[in-house]
Amino acid sequence: MDAASGEVIYARRANASRIPASLVKMMTLYLTFEALAAGRLKPHQRLKVSRTAAGRSPTKLGLRPGRTISVEDAILALVTKSANDAATVLAEALAGNEPAFARLMTSKGRKLTMKRSRFRNASGLPNRRQRSTARDMALLARALLHDFPQYYHYFSKQTFKYGRKVYRNHNKLLASYGGADGIKTGYTRASGFNVAVSAKRGQRRLIAVVIGGRTARSRDRHVGRLLDDAFAKLRKRDRTAAAKRRGGPALPVPRATAQTRTRPDATDRIVVAANWAIQVGAFRRFAAARRQAHRAASAVPSLLRGRRVSIVAIDHGRGDFYRARLTGVTERVAREACAALRRRDLECVPVPPDPRAHGRSVRSR
Repeated sequence: MDAASGEVIYARRANASRIPASLVKMMTLYLTFEALAAGRLKPHQRLKVSRTAAGRSPTKLGLRPGRTISVEDAILALVTKSANDAATVLAEALAGNEPAFARLMTSKGRKLTMKRSRFRNASGLPNRRQRSTARDMALLARALLHDFPQYYHYFSKQTFKYGRKVYRNHNKLLASYGGADGIKTGYTRASGFNVAVSAKRGQRRLIAVVIGGRTARSRDRHVGRLLDDAFAKLRKRDRTAAAKRRGGPALPVPRATAQTRTRPDATDRIVVAANWAIQVGAFRRFAAARRQAHRAASAVPSLLRGRRVSIVAIDHGRGDFYRARLTGVTERVAREACAALRRRDLECVPVPPDPRAHGRSVRSR
């Protein structure tokens, strides 16, 4: 699947009902990121471990009842170790109990057009009524990329230290496939070896999902071939399109922007053909999004002063969230600015050009 457009480049039995195993945790993480963006959770907030959570079957961290774990550590435990106890901790923090959280998961799946998915727990532990499809899991992976780019970096973590132990990410494609930078693996005896992976080469990002691999190694080889073939097909298509035209069309203006400018220095220069952006957060309130954008610009004035502020409203079904971006930068400036902002403990994600940006218009007051 093309991550930008949602176009399915290759599919085989994509709508067949399957056991998703720990791919389910992508939805747990989606709802966790939604709560973080809304301010209902904080990364360093401590969550209590219940007896139910501590009693979950492996794989798990071995959390003890009555102890606590931070939201961020729970996220990383899901991404790397695929910890079932941490998944239940997050579910209980967000919905009170895991069955209620599973209902939220299924409801959110409907809103993300995951028509064939039924969730019964936060972890993917065996439940005969918990089903999904490769297509639905690809849609979920795409939603994570597009709706919460500020948190996507968690999926790239190859190791996670908790206590005295270091856990390695089960997703070996992060190291073995060029351009791969997320998302999640899954396995049970009934499901086989599953994976949803995203990889980027040049300006193209793809999502691939395989469910039911015989071994982790054969699954990863299959995914690698799928991605190679899809990237080659898109490169050929791009070359053909370029040969048919003389100069590309201008990118359409996204529908969902309210734009202002940060105050420029007298010495600021206009950067020509700078069509990257940086995203510095997603907020429940428009004013908070705009404030964060200006804060980021002020934090790295040598790179960001004078850039255009774009606030994009995204409807998540429970009201709008507002994405805060600074636009009109080159790829180099985007990456350098994000590195500088992260050193100052500010969130930042480089955003490549996307002519299919979606949302709705909001206005600055």
